[in-house]
Amino acid sequence: MQLKENFHLTYCTNIHPGQDWKSTFESIKQHVPIIKQEVSKEQPFGLGLRLSNKASEELDLGDNMSDFKKWLDENNLYVFTMNGFPYGDFHDERVKDMVHAPDWTTNERLRYTKRLFRQLSELIPEGMNGGISTSPITYKYWHKTERETKNAFQVGAENMLEVAKHLFEIEQATETYLHLDIEPEPDGLLENSDEVLAFYSEYLLPLGTAYFKKELNLNPEEAEALIKKYITVCYDVCHFALAYEEPADTFAKFKTKDIKVGKIQVSAALKILFNGEYDERIWQELSQFNEPTYLHQVTEKIHNQVKTYSDLPLVLEGDRNHKELRAHYHVPIFLEKYGELFSTQDHILKTMNYMKSNPISEHLEIETYTWEVLPADLKQDLSVSIIRELEWFKSHM
Repeated sequence: MQLKENFHLTYCTNIHPGQDWKSTFESIKQHVPIIKQEVSKEQPFGLGLRLSNKASEELDLGDNMSDFKKWLDENNLYVFTMNGFPYGDFHDERVKDMVHAPDWTTNERLRYTKRLFRQLSELIPEGMNGGISTSPITYKYWHKTERETKNAFQVGAENMLEVAKHLFEIEQATETYLHLDIEPEPDGLLENSDEVLAFYSEYLLPLGTAYFKKELNLNPEEAEALIKKYITVCYDVCHFALAYEEPADTFAKFKTKDIKVGKIQVSAALKILFNGEYDERIWQELSQFNEPTYLHQVTEKIHNQVKTYSDLPLVLEGDRNHKELRAHYHVPIFLEKYGELFSTQDHILKTMNYMKSNPISEHLEIETYTWEVLPADLKQDLSVSIIRELEWFKSHM
């Protein structure tokens, strides 16, 4: 839905199960019209579409694309952003670090992303820009040596540059501007704003200057402008809260280097504050969030350095000597507190407040994908929960 001119608010359909196109479309048809009726009855409602690789392949078969476009038109819906981070299944089985697989060092990730962009160019309304969020190159701990890590940076950058060229060609042919939105997260190869800036300066820009000289005969200034136009950042509020970064500081850093934010994913992490009085109760409540499907990294700021524990069990089984922890567990954005636990909802409010005078991005996508694995007393009907999140956001924006 449009909050005001050029601002589009949606939720990410990775909430809904869907390994293939048939199950994906069935889930969308089941939930989206109900949600639209409540939050955007008279206006068109935009979708944050998530397609697995298999669903994307099948969307190209037969009449699937034309049938989907017809259904969107009939229901006053449109697609303006996609989630291209999870490649495979995202529900009902162990995901954990494999959410990054195949990573940006592979041809599989490259082909998948280019196909998604071609499909988005067919789905997006005329005159609108669109983006696809993606993995921050790879999972850090798959690369054991400095040489392997540097190679992952280089190959990942080369593949992303090929996507940038693909997006340039799409815009030349269709006048549709699309952008690749890199999404930093804990234990990704890119975790925070400083690492994003280093990736541009050490890999994307130097490699891209040579690449676009060869491919498009661009000079260095033209190549830099093209790279920064088509390769942008997905600012996931939860992930940057886990990095203990204040929104205004992060946006200022990006602005200084002319790095664009293609999409803001609105999400909240768990915040755990220990005061010595209710610590045992806090640990008991935190243990309810220990589930086997997703990776729940935990971060802690110690002497201005952020320490990351690769999953929640490491903290639950550790020495328990902490003042504050933050856990990568997307909790409902309308939830400020759960028992003795808090959320990083304050970072969402700070981001929203900043956006009121600084139009960081046109694309706002709520991404609470954990409804199936939340503690029982937080679970409600899925459509009701999504509506509640959208209405909460609208009321605060």
